Amino acid sequence: MRFLLTLGALAALQFSLAPFALVTAQAEDAKESKGVKIELTDADNAALAKLRELGAMTLQVAQNDNRVEVAYHLSDGKIGNDHVAPLKGLKCVYSLNLRGTEVDDKGVAYLAGTTGLVKLHLEKTKVTDAALVHLTKLENLEYLNVYGTEVTNAGLDTIVPMKNLKKLFIWQTKVDIDGVAKLKKARPDLQIIPDLVVDKKRAEEEVIRKAEEEKRMAEEAKKKAEEDARKKAEEEAKKKAEEEKKKADAAKAKAEADKKAADAKAAEKKPAEDKKEAADEKKSADAKPEEPKKDAK
Repeated sequence: MRFLLTLGALAALQFSLAPFALVTAQAEDAKESKGVKIELTDADNAALAKLRELGAMTLQVAQNDNRVEVAYHLSDGKIGNDHVAPLKGLKCVYSLNLRGTEVDDKGVAYLAGTTGLVKLHLEKTKVTDAALVHLTKLENLEYLNVYGTEVTNAGLDTIVPMKNLKKLFIWQTKVDIDGVAKLKKARPDLQIIPDLVVDKKRAEEEVIRKAEEEKRMAEEAKKKAEEDARKKAEEEAKKKAEEEKKKADAAKAKAEADKKAADAKAAEKKPAEDKKEAADEKKSADAKPEEPKKDAK
């Protein structure tokens, strides 16, 4: 059988699936839960209904944990302090997501009695250091995100007594490395993200590593240049020696050829000289007067 969905039906289906998408995104929270059952009073249910009426999404943490996750970050329209007012004194809330809302320090004041709160998202809100003062009574708070807010080093001093706090996100706040270093000293167990002290150390180590790498590369380049220069000098010396040997061999060959030619010329000249010498001797002999013959007695 084929089913055809109208646009309205499709939109309704997508809306009904939205909570399941949020459950998937918050699966890690559910995994961390060991199972908690609390009694919800009529006042609790009324407060939760009011939150939903104001645009909040409320979900049970897990099948074996009936604490509630409240999220305003997916709501349409402007979410301000009035939207969190029903949370005042509500102890069944496990996590609260106010990311990107208009909530400020006055709105956070409503959370002072929400003592069951374990996770709190205040990123991209209007909160300052004053808001953190209201959180000191949240003894169960383990996760706090103030990314993109006006929180400063002074606000971190407020966090120190919150012994159960495990993770703190301070990216793009007014907190600097001095504030982080001070908080780390007071609370070495607290994971600060980003950890500016560690990041600075890593950056310094990276500078050292790059300097050592550049030094090593420069030494290798120098060594290679020296080796290339040595090889070039050897090749030039070898080439020069070969050229000089070639010249010497050519000179020797020429000298031998000249001597051979001289010897050949001398050999050709000697018979003529010998013949001339014999002729001269004969001529000299012919020109010599004969001695008178003695009479025989």
